[in-house]
Parts: sequence; C-alpha cells; structure tokens
Amino acid sequence: MNIFLKLKHWQLFVLQTVIPIVLEIIVIVIMAVSNNFSLMRVFFPFIMILFMGTFFGWFYAMGKNLNKKLPDTVKMSLAKFQWFLIIPIVYMIFLVVFMPAINKSPNPIAFIYIIPAHLFSMFCIFYCLYFVAKSFKAVELQRPVTFSDYAGEFFLLWFYPVGVWIIQPKVNKMFGD
Repeated sequence: MNIFLKLKHWQLFVLQTVIPIVLEIIVIVIMAVSNNFSLMRVFFPFIMILFMGTFFGWFYAMGKNLNKKLPDTVKMSLAKFQWFLIIPIVYMIFLVVFMPAINKSPNPIAFIYIIPAHLFSMFCIFYCLYFVAKSFKAVELQRPVTFSDYAGEFFLLWFYPVGVWIIQPKVNKMFGD
C-alpha cells in the first residue's frame, strides 16, 4: 500500500479518476453501438472495484503511515480508522454484488436496511476524511490541531479530484520522495 505514498499527483489522478471515467465512456459507447445494455452489469463492478481500490488504498496508506509520524501530543485511534475504512468497502461490495438482484425484484423492506447502512457508510467515509486530514496537518505542524487548522485538507480530500493535486505533492515530501 505504500506505493500510494510514492506516486506523483498526476499518476494518482490518472488511477483514481481518468481510468475509471475512460472505462465508463468505453462501456457506454459499446452499449450504445451494440444495443446491449447488460454490459453495464459486467463492467460496472470491475470499474467500481478499481475506483474503490485506489481511493481507499490511498486513504489507508496515508492514514496508517501518517499515524506513525504523529507527535506524542496527538493521539488518534488507528484501529478505529481501519474499521471505519473497512465498513464502506464491505457495503459497496455488497451493493455491487446484490444490487442487480434487488433491481430485478424490488422489495421495499430491503430499503429499510439499505438506507441506514448507506448513511452509516457515509459517516464512516467522513470519519476517514477527518482522520487523514487531522493526521496530515498534525504531522505537518508537529502539534495538536483544531478543525480550523485542517479544514482545508478535509475539503481537499473530500473533493479528491482537485485535492489530489495539492495533497499528494506534500505527501511525497513527508515520505521522502
């Protein structure tokens, strides 16, 4: 996973954004030309796993390695971060695998479970954004930080296609690139 810490910003952007979008466009064009819309069921899980692997892999690499560099005055639970990172991954894999079955025979009861799971998964992703942003800024400043100190990093990570261009060069410097 440490490879994500060594990648240049443009390489990470290509992996996280460009390749999934290009693959999606290719699948849409093929579906339109061949009039075979079932291709989306085949390629969507692959594209989603590619995106999730790079996005959450980047978060995991940053969270785990930044936690090692935290100053002694800052304590953050790496185990909690790891659990909160696993939950959205499991949830998204569950959706990719079972959503076609749910779409074939919609059951309102399924949504009673999906909506809270979705909201909790979103909460977990926001916690991971918080953890990485706070760790990043605490390592950078070598002191305890408040939200106003790391708010910029939080939003840059949230809007990662833009943030990767600003965050990743700093990550490269922190980890000796």
